[in-house]
Amino acid sequence: MTDRQRKLRLGVIGAGSWALASHMPNLLRRRDELQFVGVCRHGAAALQKIASDYGFQVASEDYRDVIAAGIDICVVSSPSALHYEHAMAALNAGAHVLIEKPVTIDPAQAWRLVDTAAAAGLELVCSFGWNYLPMLRAARDLFERVGIGEVEQLTITMSSVTRELLANLGSYPDADPELLPEARTWTDPALSGGGYGQAQLSHALGLALWITGLRAAEAFAFMQSALDAPVELYDAIAVRYSNGAIGTIAGGAAHQGYDANKHQLEVRAIGSEGHFACDLQREMVWLYRPDGHDVRLDLKPGDALYNDDGPPNALVDLALGRTVENCSPGELGARTVELLDAAYRSARTRRPEPVGAPQAATAES
Repeated sequence: MTDRQRKLRLGVIGAGSWALASHMPNLLRRRDELQFVGVCRHGAAALQKIASDYGFQVASEDYRDVIAAGIDICVVSSPSALHYEHAMAALNAGAHVLIEKPVTIDPAQAWRLVDTAAAAGLELVCSFGWNYLPMLRAARDLFERVGIGEVEQLTITMSSVTRELLANLGSYPDADPELLPEARTWTDPALSGGGYGQAQLSHALGLALWITGLRAAEAFAFMQSALDAPVELYDAIAVRYSNGAIGTIAGGAAHQGYDANKHQLEVRAIGSEGHFACDLQREMVWLYRPDGHDVRLDLKPGDALYNDDGPPNALVDLALGRTVENCSPGELGARTVELLDAAYRSARTRRPEPVGAPQAATAES
C-alpha cells in the first residue's frame, strides 16, 4: 500500500461533550482517509459507547494506551490543564495534533509545544473555528491586502451563552445532548485556568490576533464573578501590544436565549492609515481609508455562525500533505495564552503584568 493509499491513524484524547458534538462527527465524514485507532476519556460506559459508535480499536481511560496504539494524528480535547501533557506526548510520538483552546494555561508550555512541533516537522492546529469561515478568511485577506497601516488601537468585545455553564447551573446550548460537559472541566480553576477568559475570550483572541498579527506586551485586568460562580463571568482587560498599540478586551457570560444564543463578537482596529471593523453578530466587515478605500464585504445572515468544522479538516489535509492553510497555527494559540496569562495575573495582583518572555518557550518543564 502506498503512502497515498494508507489511512491516517487517528487518536482522540479527551472525548468529551464538544469532541462528540463537533470534532468526531467532522472526522467521521473523512472515514475513507482515517482509521479510528484509539480513544480516551473517563467513564467506562461512555467510553465503550463511543468506541462502538465510531469503531475505535482501543478504548482506554489512560491516554498512554492511545499513544501506544500508534497514531498519525491526534485530537486533544481534554481539560485545559492536561493539554500540554497530552499534546506533548502525541507530538513526541510523531503525530500531528489538533488541540482545543485554550492551548495551555501556562504560556511557556504553549510555546514549548510550538517549538516541539516545528522541530519535528509536525502540524499543530488550534481549535479556533471562526478563522476557517469564508467570511473571516475574506476579512483577513482584506486586512492584509488593503490594510490600515500600523495598528494603533484594537477593541475586542464578546458575549456568549455561558452564564449557566460557568456558574454550575447548567450546560451550553451546543453541547452533545447525550454527554453533557462535566462542570468542573469549566469551573475548577485547577483544570480550566479560569472562567470566561479561558472558555470564550480565547476564541475572540484567536480571531483578533490572527487578523491583525498583534502580540501582547502587557495587560491590566479586572475580573468579576456572579451567581456564586467559582470562576469569573466578566472580564475587562486593557492591553499594550508589542508594536506600541493599545486596546481593550471585554467579555461577558450572556443569558440563554439572547439573540437566539448567537455569539456577540466585535473586532475593531484603528490604524495609521484607516479603520477596520468586523462584527460577527451583525455579519459586517468594513475597511475604511481616507485615501478612497471604503470596502464593505457582501455578507448575509448566518455567514458568521460558529462551527468548528475547519480545524479537524485542516488537520487531516495537512497530515496528508495537501496544500491548505493552517488558519489556527500553534504560535497563534501561544499568543492568546500569553495574553490571558498576563490578564489573570493582573486580576490577582491588581497591577499591569507583562507577557512572559519568549525565551520561556525553551525552559525546562
